[in-house]
Amino acid sequence: MKFIASAVAVLCLSTAAASAQTLDELKNDGKNTDNILTYGMGYHQQRYSPLRQIDKNTVRRLVPVWNLSLDNNWGEQAQPIVYDGVMYVTNARATVAIDAVSGKQIWKQTLDWPPETPRVVCCGVSNKGAAIYAGRVYRTTLDAHVVAYDAKTGKEIWKSKAAEWKDGYALTVAPLIANGVLITGISGAEFGVRGFIDGWDPETGKHLWRHYTIPARGEKGNETWPQDNNAWETGGGSAWITGSYDPQLDLMYWGIGNPAPWASQRRPGDNLYTSSVLAMRPKTGEVVWYYQFTPNDAYDYDACWELILADLEVQGRPRKVAMQLNRNGFLYVLDRANGQLISANAYEKVNWASHVDLKTGRPVETDIAKSIRDMKATEHWPSTRGAKNWEHAAFSPQTGLLYANTLHEGRMYKHLETKPFAVGQRYMYIENLPLPRAAGEPIGHIEAIDPLTAEKKWRVPLTDFQMWSAMLATGGGVLFTGKETGEFIALDADTGKQLWQFQTGSGINAMPVTFTQKGRQYVTVLSGVGGLYWNIAREQLKDKVPPGGSVWTFALMPN
Repeated sequence: MKFIASAVAVLCLSTAAASAQTLDELKNDGKNTDNILTYGMGYHQQRYSPLRQIDKNTVRRLVPVWNLSLDNNWGEQAQPIVYDGVMYVTNARATVAIDAVSGKQIWKQTLDWPPETPRVVCCGVSNKGAAIYAGRVYRTTLDAHVVAYDAKTGKEIWKSKAAEWKDGYALTVAPLIANGVLITGISGAEFGVRGFIDGWDPETGKHLWRHYTIPARGEKGNETWPQDNNAWETGGGSAWITGSYDPQLDLMYWGIGNPAPWASQRRPGDNLYTSSVLAMRPKTGEVVWYYQFTPNDAYDYDACWELILADLEVQGRPRKVAMQLNRNGFLYVLDRANGQLISANAYEKVNWASHVDLKTGRPVETDIAKSIRDMKATEHWPSTRGAKNWEHAAFSPQTGLLYANTLHEGRMYKHLETKPFAVGQRYMYIENLPLPRAAGEPIGHIEAIDPLTAEKKWRVPLTDFQMWSAMLATGGGVLFTGKETGEFIALDADTGKQLWQFQTGSGINAMPVTFTQKGRQYVTVLSGVGGLYWNIAREQLKDKVPPGGSVWTFALMPN
């Protein structure tokens, strides 16, 4: 943990007056089960609902009540938002408002970005979801814009440009509304951009502030970059997964991505603030503290992933914590008020580091890390895909456990011949080759994990394909997630036993949610394969899993 003075370009600190009631609704998201107002199903991003109408005994009666085609073959990754009986769904091409009970489409707004745009998107043409606030729905676009729509009519109210897509920038993140400010994070590290997080006025679309995740010359942290070149200018540090937020502390927690290029010998040093979490003030972008998970990240381990906020008992006293199942194979628990490292334990096979030193907060690297920096072909665990990727974990206050789709995979890390940096071109210089895998060896697991020890309460192996769908935990003791082969499944949170499944017709890479309307509990998930890892698995799955986006909503069949 380190405290720093933030280097923020504050453009304007005033925002238009907003509805206090709406801000209160956002703060209470997760308590009013009729609505889902924030990414992660609450500012704390626990992806937990107290609903229990669907439980271990009744889940067998779960049936689809409606399905809506999204007319999209690019892939579906978004989390739906639900407010006042209306569901809002996004993908890379459209924003759709749907009656949450009947499935009837209310309005649809399509986007028209340049056809060349997908060329500068690292990991698939996608969008993670919308935000809602003061009667408006907000989203980001592939060509790096932020858009506001009237929630009732779909009319576009404003559209603001964040960056130039031709330079390698993109926006796929679901916006965060925190303390009346609209927050977005940029994509593009694989193209050598200099990452940033932006604050916007949700009323007008005016740009309020920008915090660069890579410090410039003269700013604190730049000393961790080479001083004999300008590597920091193309240093990466994307911020493409929505941050969590603690309204009491007025801190948002934003995970920052990998440095660029992947070949770390071109950028010796810790490379702050890549592969870190930043605790920030939403009004100004001021950084209060940071913690770096993987200094001089040579593996594309990132730290973009969700920071799950919870209150845990640690050594007999309550602590407000932020938890991350990092792609580097370690599960971190931090004090979210000050960034102090509480615990860090391996939850999957790790060979690049032996452990994390709790005093220094730094990983204790092995000879594997040295071999990679010496540009030798090296087998490393986890692979660049990580022990867990962007698919969100869930935390259940009921059981005190984290639930996650994890990946059991190593890769052969091999350096490629380097070329000069070119704007809008991939900037990586490594090749990551798959290792031979024995027949029947699990490629991933669904796991129930103790946050403080990383001990597994149960573990369900996956022998065919890894899973890229988020987890959803419920008060009924049931977990929901989806498979790349199209099955939407329910599991017993206590044992991992599968209780129910439904074939949606395409692969599931998205984030299921649950809510109530007029006393009836519903579960919704988007289906539709797409993205980087679908492209990797395409040869194995192309004859089994067709593309095609749709929304599926389920409820209990009456007795």
